Amino acid sequence: MTPCISLIGLVTADMARSFDIYRRLGLDLPAESVTEPHFEVTLPGGLRLAWDTVDTIRSFHPDFTPSAGGPALAFDCGSPADVDAKYTELTGVGCVGELAPFDAFWGQRYATLKDPDGNTVDLFAALPG
Repeated sequence: MTPCISLIGLVTADMARSFDIYRRLGLDLPAESVTEPHFEVTLPGGLRLAWDTVDTIRSFHPDFTPSAGGPALAFDCGSPADVDAKYTELTGVGCVGELAPFDAFWGQRYATLKDPDGNTVDLFAALPG
């Protein structure tokens, strides 16, 4: 069988803080799930996105050390103005701005920030014609 991507996993030090950021990016994450050591959601198309606390990972991988440079999640914001607005919103609630919004040569308004656990979040939208 050929491997098929099924799940993207994020490790978080603070489930509630992480969920706040991803709710602001449009994910429907139930409030009661912030107390769970593991939570996953199935996205449209069937791909699953999961969060585990550092303690959960250490329960089976005792030497685990969180590191920056994990997966990058990219969100289509719909319009260039919405890229700017979402970047401002998220940096205002604790995300670290890496690349302020700019008009990229490949035809998108584009920005990059880090979520509270250091995971990369890219925001983009097609530039008008």
